[in-house]
Amino acid sequence: MNPEITHLTLGMLPLNDAAPLVVALENGLFAAEGLEVTLNVETSWASLRDAMQLGLLDGAQMLALMPLASTLGLDGRATPMLSALTLNLGGNAITVSPALYRQMEAYAAEGLENPIASAQALAAVIAERERAGAEPLRFANVYPFSSHRYQLRYWLAAGGIDPDRDLALRVVPPPLMAVRLKAGELDGYCVGEPWNSLAEHRGIGRMVCGSFDIWGASQEKVFGVREEWARRHPLTHLALLRALLRACAWLDEPGNRLGAARLMCEGGYLDVPPQVVEVGMRDPADVQEGERLPGATLFHRHTANFPWYSQTRWYAEQMRRWEHLPEECDLDAAIARCVRPDLYRQAAADLGISVPLIDSRIEGAHDHPWSLPGSQGDIAMAPDVFLDGAVFRE
Repeated sequence: MNPEITHLTLGMLPLNDAAPLVVALENGLFAAEGLEVTLNVETSWASLRDAMQLGLLDGAQMLALMPLASTLGLDGRATPMLSALTLNLGGNAITVSPALYRQMEAYAAEGLENPIASAQALAAVIAERERAGAEPLRFANVYPFSSHRYQLRYWLAAGGIDPDRDLALRVVPPPLMAVRLKAGELDGYCVGEPWNSLAEHRGIGRMVCGSFDIWGASQEKVFGVREEWARRHPLTHLALLRALLRACAWLDEPGNRLGAARLMCEGGYLDVPPQVVEVGMRDPADVQEGERLPGATLFHRHTANFPWYSQTRWYAEQMRRWEHLPEECDLDAAIARCVRPDLYRQAAADLGISVPLIDSRIEGAHDHPWSLPGSQGDIAMAPDVFLDGAVFRE
């Protein structure tokens, strides 16, 4: 059956993990589904949110919590949204200024590679500054309802830091992070690639911790649409999901990451030196023993695209932990409305992709590779531990 509409405008931000949308367009995967797609590169998550809520975009790369926050009316105008596809896992990192990095090193006898050790070193620097009467350090994340905000807070808290008391926190659009760090307006930030690798490339920042260091199954971006749009265009929605699934699978095939980096740069989606994008786009499977790649990203392997209720629920519980979620909120109903594994299964079945038999899982319970029962046999899974060893059950 043909899609209800074929001319679509999708939104994205200039980030490495927008690669599935770029690959689906540039490699003809949208066209193979009968879709003519225009990609709009937005300047900030706030501008993308507004365009989605106003109906200026048909769909978009979105932060994992954006559909939930928009549906609950916590973010802009109350606009029910849903996601049936996770675009990637990982891809974020925490970067600090070289001066702060050196100060942290002084309190980390065994180095800063361990995420809790690095957070504890930052706590020691904060305590020293407080004794000296210095102003709080300034850290930024990209958006109030973002994985970056809650990954950063989780890391800080693991080191004994109270994010609301011990730091000055602010929101900065991703492309401006390195600029603000260089100008001395920030001491650190949590952002997606390539904006961490760019800071290191220019010698103005040092990465201390990545998404997978904080949570081995860290859900990152999703593909979101308005609920009403999905109701009116179910076949178009499934066509988009199939194209994006194929793009995600292509990205995790050996040898394709550098080609994707070239597509991002040559197509004008990222105004960053190609060699910087290539660093952040490296496949975690290619990392050598002893090598660190804090901004590592998974696009397809290990059920990366499946929209787990439990992953969204973990982020929502972090919102509750920091009192960013109304107490009266019915999370079960909201997540069931916004996270749609049933639609994912339809698209995956069309492509012959094995899917999990459950919608939620225990998060953080595996410190080694494991297997998950799937519709076509066991699915190979990766470790998913939290930095503090916590286990999350809904």
